[in-house]
Amino acid sequence: MKVRNTADRTNIVLDPKLVARVKRLAGVKTTREAVHIALDHYVRSRDHSTVLALRGTGGVAPGYDPKAVSPRR
Repeated sequence: MKVRNTADRTNIVLDPKLVARVKRLAGVKTTREAVHIALDHYVRSRDHSTVLALRGTGGVAPGYDPKAVSPRR
């Protein structure tokens, strides 16, 4: 049995220069791939839920010395 993609279809007007730039930067050939990658990147860049989930967990190892790991000036 073949599973169909349940993605929404839409007709939109895209800036061809912007699409070409995304294709080049992402290394993809189709506009569909470029749009998918751009949307995914947009969502990931604004989804801070994984970082916010760390809130209150401490986040610093016991005995951590920031001066010991920072480069000397």
